[in-house]
Amino acid sequence: MKLHPVLERVTERVRERSAPRRAAYLRQIDEAAGRERGADRMGCANVAHAFAALPSNDKLRVVTEKGPNIAIVNAYNDMLSAHAPLGRFPDVIKAEARRHHATAQVAGGVPAMCDGVTQGTAGMELSLFSRDVIAMATAVSLSHDVFDAALMLGICDNIVPGLLIGALHFGHLPTVFVPGGPMPSGLSNTDKAKVREQAAQGLVGRETLLDAETRAYHAPGTCTFYGTANSNQMLMEAMGLHVPGTAFVNPGNELRDELTREAVRTVLGITKARRFTPIGRLVDERAIVNAMAALLATGGSTNHLIHWVAVARAAGITIDWDDFAQLSAAVPSLARVYPNGTADVNQFQAAGGPGFVIRELLDAGLMHEDVLTVRPGGLREYTREPAVAPAMPMLSARERQQEEALTHGGGAPTPTLPHRGRGQAISLPAPSGGLQWHEIGSSRDTDIVRPAADPFSPTGGLKLLTGNLGRSVIKVSAVPADRRVIEAPARVFNAQEELLQAFKAGELEHDVVCVVRWQGPQANGMPELHKLTPPLAVLQGRGFRVALVTDGRMSGASGKVPAAIHVSPEAAAGGPLARLRDGDRVRVDAAAGTLQALVPEPEWSARENARMPEALAAANGKGVGRELFAAFRRNSLLAEEGACTWL
Repeated sequence: MKLHPVLERVTERVRERSAPRRAAYLRQIDEAAGRERGADRMGCANVAHAFAALPSNDKLRVVTEKGPNIAIVNAYNDMLSAHAPLGRFPDVIKAEARRHHATAQVAGGVPAMCDGVTQGTAGMELSLFSRDVIAMATAVSLSHDVFDAALMLGICDNIVPGLLIGALHFGHLPTVFVPGGPMPSGLSNTDKAKVREQAAQGLVGRETLLDAETRAYHAPGTCTFYGTANSNQMLMEAMGLHVPGTAFVNPGNELRDELTREAVRTVLGITKARRFTPIGRLVDERAIVNAMAALLATGGSTNHLIHWVAVARAAGITIDWDDFAQLSAAVPSLARVYPNGTADVNQFQAAGGPGFVIRELLDAGLMHEDVLTVRPGGLREYTREPAVAPAMPMLSARERQQEEALTHGGGAPTPTLPHRGRGQAISLPAPSGGLQWHEIGSSRDTDIVRPAADPFSPTGGLKLLTGNLGRSVIKVSAVPADRRVIEAPARVFNAQEELLQAFKAGELEHDVVCVVRWQGPQANGMPELHKLTPPLAVLQGRGFRVALVTDGRMSGASGKVPAAIHVSPEAAAGGPLARLRDGDRVRVDAAAGTLQALVPEPEWSARENARMPEALAAANGKGVGRELFAAFRRNSLLAEEGACTWL
């Protein structure tokens, strides 16, 4: 299929813009890949320390027989529903590695916080920067430098981008991402949102609200709305970093376990290949553009307009919001998943899921097919869905004994796999049962996913806004068409708590553009302001024309209220939001792509920027560990530059 001209132009522009940095990055990873393997390169004491805790037969495999050694970097904790299933994954991975004459070690753990827990609290101000902490923790985990490949275990909002940034700084390693899947469907997202709006109006109490939330978030696995966590999984499929079809398989079943074992076989297949394919080669400008296209086609999280800028930078690639905007004008909306529709991700998966969307985009020339992936068949493999294959014949008693020995680290010496080669993965056979992939066919529910020839909308779900208030983005995929242009007086707030208080006091019962400033990365770490969604939705439901303008984030759950977010430069960096005053007329125009304070130019130019209120400045960064992140706030780049703290 011939590439769409817009996709081709954006990719070429990204390639040209990135050429010097990308070339330097590739030289660095090629140098690292060309070294002797760690167990042969390091001193004897280093090697002894690295493998002291391994069972004796594992030591034999990795040191004497030179078998591959896989690093496991795990975001497990048993507080987060999405990450709780990952606790048992290392044992599954180690057992599978032994079956293929390899070893696996938990190289390290990375922190994983839940934005759902910290929404509206001081802890939320650590959220965005936790991404870079995770990247650093990934680097520390891999810094022992005795690994031939890596598996990244993580799912949620900042965790996957952080793992990916960290992995790209060890770009010479073959790497596969291993998720745990979504929880089964509980209370529908639509019904949950209704109860939240009722609670915001005081129509129901805490007991009713807590009951609804508990029925929505009720089991191990990711939340079932299409927020940042589940957008992460869509993008991992689109970049070819998963085992195909892994994203939305529920935890705790046979298929999920077999997909985890297949991740081991896949990453070992890369180490065995004649042409070596490390992650730094796989994640090129085409893979980044593919991720952007998949995000737009599914109405994914606005957080990725920050995260994927940072991910690209980690691979020596430079993208910006103009690239997203130009792709959005060409990429159709193919999915309606809450908050852009009523379906949850389990229903999305049942209707065709990521594989359907990727196939439609490939066939329409809106994704690059000629890319490297962790699989031998390239991106076309990601248009199919997995199932557990029929079981193979029963093992003999001796075979069962050998398998048991392998699982527990015993058994006889086994042949080795070559340490390095060059090229794409070749998948190893499963020891029993295994997997089969099937064509998805037509959409199973055209209210949830549609073909590119008959999309929900001819354009993607995101728009770039520019004007005298700066540059920002707006997620329009869930905003009604008659609400995409809002012009009204501004009410300026210095914190989200001020807006909530004004709503409760009945001060916002009119057309209004609510402006919440001092919420960027340099001010307070750029928290999500998702707590503002219910009251703003209530005002909109009462017939008022309402919009939000902020230099903060609104999360992957931003919905039907128009929100111009990530305004850059932020107020704390001298951005024009600091010039706004109560009563200034503001126009948020998602049709024309503008964000304007309708103030006469001479008056606007003459205004001085307001300063952050002293009480707010004094309180910022105090308590809940925020003091430790002072350097992050001080050194952060702007939102459009990925809010990176390491450049």
